[in-house]
Amino acid sequence: MPFMTDRLQAVQRENQLKSALADENTAAISHANGKTGASFLNSRFSFDMGVVERELRASIIGQDDAIAEVLEILKVVRADIGDPRKPLASLLFCGPTGVGKTETVRTIARALYGDADAMCRIDMNTLAQEHYAASFTGAPPGYVGSKEGTTILDQEKIEGTRNLPGIVLFDELEKASNEVVLALLNVFDNGILTVASGERTFSFRNAIIFMSSNLGARELMELQEGRPGLLALLKGQGGKDRRTRAQDIVMKCLLDRFPPEFVNRIDHVDTFNWIGRETVPRLVEVELERLNRRLRKHDVSLAISDALRDFLSEQGYDKRFGARGLRRAMRRHLEFPLATYLLEPGTAAGLSGSGGTLRLSADREGDGVVFRYD
Repeated sequence: MPFMTDRLQAVQRENQLKSALADENTAAISHANGKTGASFLNSRFSFDMGVVERELRASIIGQDDAIAEVLEILKVVRADIGDPRKPLASLLFCGPTGVGKTETVRTIARALYGDADAMCRIDMNTLAQEHYAASFTGAPPGYVGSKEGTTILDQEKIEGTRNLPGIVLFDELEKASNEVVLALLNVFDNGILTVASGERTFSFRNAIIFMSSNLGARELMELQEGRPGLLALLKGQGGKDRRTRAQDIVMKCLLDRFPPEFVNRIDHVDTFNWIGRETVPRLVEVELERLNRRLRKHDVSLAISDALRDFLSEQGYDKRFGARGLRRAMRRHLEFPLATYLLEPGTAAGLSGSGGTLRLSADREGDGVVFRYD
């Protein structure tokens, strides 16, 4: 029975993928979010704000102001005091690439559901051309697929569960075509998206809508480097604090790209900072912890020396690329030699005979990295 065999293999691959993606703290997060806690509020949501805050502050480095504002929005959602005829919240994260905008949403999904992929993520660069808008709003009447109302939206993830909100991410919003942007107006206004044929309706009223954008990145870099520009000074912007000026820059760029009625429907616009050199060592620790999560299935743990941490911080810092540049440096200078070391016959023998967790330490030596048993 070829069909059954293919189906069993697909299920097996899906289970293996879920196992590979699972984080160690998944069970703890799921258990915490199953408790409503002591409160007189009759809220339909039961997620633990303490878990969310802890996950955000541990994973997103150098964005304390942005995290604080996101937590304030989530408190309103948790209290369940928002307008029931609109989405729970709509947030737009602006700023340079690689500073944690998408990672913030992934972290919230992991804190709520125990899975960073438990969200409906739409990469808006795939909807850049006008004729691709049908994949978002559905095929118009008379076209193939119009009666089915098929779209790229995941209704289950949008609607969430009985006690947890759905999470939606429109990534790189500025790359979407104007038709897609206009289709979002009704979503922000009344939380409903009806496909073009009218055969199907998606409700966003139980969802938190996140968006990300790189608009204004070049202007923000000039501001970060202390060059606000003569025009800003002439307009009286020089007396404002840096964060207020950054917000003004982002709003101007948003209004240049999107119609005012679209921007006006967004509940909250948050500006992320550039990654500073002083925060890179903390990012190294975050990436090392993620690497150790992946190593735990092999019963291996890794620690690095201060010299190697400083070297990775220096090699991985690039203001233009943010944390993604650090990840490339970690892979090149740590993961590549670690994989080579673990595949050596002597190391394999040590792994098989250890009977427990193999604790390794890594240090910088000459132009390379050396590993030792602890």
